[in-house]
Amino acid sequence: MTSAIYQAVKVQTEVAEFEHRRISVSGVLSELGVSRSGYFAWQHHTPAETAKRAEHIKAEIQDIYDSSKQNYGAPKIAEELRKKGETIAERTVGKYMHEIGIKAQWVRPFTITTRDSELSAQLQNILDENFNPEHPNTVWCTDITYIWTIDGFVYLTSIMDLFSRKIIAWTLSDTMELKWVLSTIETAKNRRHIDKPLILHSDRGRQFV
Repeated sequence: MTSAIYQAVKVQTEVAEFEHRRISVSGVLSELGVSRSGYFAWQHHTPAETAKRAEHIKAEIQDIYDSSKQNYGAPKIAEELRKKGETIAERTVGKYMHEIGIKAQWVRPFTITTRDSELSAQLQNILDENFNPEHPNTVWCTDITYIWTIDGFVYLTSIMDLFSRKIIAWTLSDTMELKWVLSTIETAKNRRHIDKPLILHSDRGRQFV
């Protein structure tokens, strides 16, 4: 159990460094109830275990990469690894990909056949960069982002009213499923008592399509 905590702290430190944030390792260790000396001893006395785990992760990365037809980069591979229960930073995945000698490949878009894809082809950017609406509840923007926690990544779905630049609804979840997008939209509609059409601007991610 202690080794798992040490590994989680190590990954959290890597993420903080990648995002150019300062983190107090001693403070984190104290909060988790483990010793600083034990952590640094673990870092220096488990090279074989660390190397073994690195080889295991590299093999997983290669499998995910091959399954994606060489289309996945570090962000997506890291996401897939977390779904398998691995605690790993995107930066570490990128490092291992570089060591293996692989990188995401651009591929020609496939022929559109599904109903959702047909809808995506019909969607237009009617906002056209008009980011300053004259009235509230005429243009909302929505997106999903991920946040690192000590227990792993969580996903934040939010909706902003562009008129006030205010977040009017948000949902925190452990997956990126469509139901969380729908739930957030319904919350926003109920809070603003929406009964007229408005623009909901997003990217073309599969959840929004």
